[in-house]
Amino acid sequence: MNPAIAAVTGSTIRALHAKRRPTSINLGIGEPTLRPNIAHFEAATRWVGENGCRYSTNIGDADLREAIAAKYAYPTLAHADNVCITTGSQEAVYVAMRTLLDPARDEVLVVEPAFPVYVKIAQIEGVRCNRVAIDPQTRDAFDAETILAAVTPATRLVVICSPCNPTGRVIAQATVRRIAEGLLARGGEPVYVLHDEIYRELVYTDDVGEFGKVYPYTISINSLSKSNALTGLRLGWMMAPAEIMPQFVKMHGWLTSCASTYAMHVAMEVFRTNDLGAHLPWYVSQRARVLEALRASGLDYVEPEGGFYACVRVGDASMDTLAFAEALIDERDVVAIPGHIFSRTMAGWLRTSFVGEIAQITEAYDRIANFAAERGTLAMTRR
Repeated sequence: MNPAIAAVTGSTIRALHAKRRPTSINLGIGEPTLRPNIAHFEAATRWVGENGCRYSTNIGDADLREAIAAKYAYPTLAHADNVCITTGSQEAVYVAMRTLLDPARDEVLVVEPAFPVYVKIAQIEGVRCNRVAIDPQTRDAFDAETILAAVTPATRLVVICSPCNPTGRVIAQATVRRIAEGLLARGGEPVYVLHDEIYRELVYTDDVGEFGKVYPYTISINSLSKSNALTGLRLGWMMAPAEIMPQFVKMHGWLTSCASTYAMHVAMEVFRTNDLGAHLPWYVSQRARVLEALRASGLDYVEPEGGFYACVRVGDASMDTLAFAEALIDERDVVAIPGHIFSRTMAGWLRTSFVGEIAQITEAYDRIANFAAERGTLAMTRR
C-alpha cells in the first residue's frame, strides 16, 4: 500500500451523501439538477455514426481546442496549442500539479476556502502545501496583500478557485491585477497561478477577475460540468503557456491517453451553438429566491456572487461542524456540507447547494435555523 494514499482521508462530501434517505432534502449535492440540451448529444451521435469513435490525439480535438481558445481569448493562451482537453476538470488539476511541482523543492499555496482536492493532491504527491485562509465575509474574499504575503521563495504555484466553491465569492479585476503585479515583481523563476474557473459561466456580478487576461503564467482550468449540467460527461480542459503545455500533454497522455471522442463532439456543439451560458438565467432567478429564503430564515450567510452554493452560519469557530451536519441528517433529514473541510475559517458554517426545488430549499433553511437554535449554537448569528 502506498502510504501517501493510505494517509489521505476520503471525501467527507461523499460520506455524508451516503447517509441521506429517500426523504432527505439534499443541499449537499455539488452538481446541477437541470437537464442538458439533448440536441448536442444528437449531433455528436450523428458524427460518431458517420465517422466512428476512435482515439483523438493526446491533446484533444483541434476544432474544440480552437473554439475554447477563441471563447476566452486570453492574450497568452489564445492558440489551440495552449489548450488540452481532459477527462473533467479534476484531471486537469492533477496533471497541472503533478507535472509542475517538484516535491524536493517546490511549494504550492492554496487560497482557502477551497474545494479540498488541491490539498489532497499535494498530500498524495508529497508536495509542501501552504494554506492561506481568508474570512469568507470580508469585503475582499481574495485579499491580494494577504495572498502575496503568504508567497515564499519556494512557492511555485498559487491555486485560486473563483467563483469559489464553497462560498460563491468572486475575485475582483483589481485584485487579480494586484496579485499579478506582486508576483511579477518577485523576479527569479515564475510563480504560476492555477485559476480554477469551473463556475465561470455562473456569475452574478460584472466585476469578474480572470488571471488569463493579465498574468502570463496562468493555468486556467474549466469544464462543461457546472455550466451545462454535464457532470457525467467528464469533459474539461486546461489552458496553459506554450513553454509548459507539452509537459502537461505528456502527463495527460500517460494518465488517460485522451478525452472521450464522443464527449468532445458534444462539447463542440455547445461551443458551436454558443450555448455555454444557456442555464445562467435560471440560476439568476433561483439565486434571488434563495436569498429571500435566507433572509426569512434569520440565518447568517455569505451572499453568493457566482456558482450555486450559499454558506450559512450555524455556530462559532469552536463547534464540531461535522457532528452538527451528521445530526442534521439524522434528526432533521437535511444534507449539508460542514464548512471546515474547505477552510479553518469556516468552522461553524455549512455549505448548501441551491440547485433543487425552492420550496424544499426554503424548508431546509428553516429546519437548519430551528435545529441550530435548539442546540444553542446560534449565538454568533443574526437570529
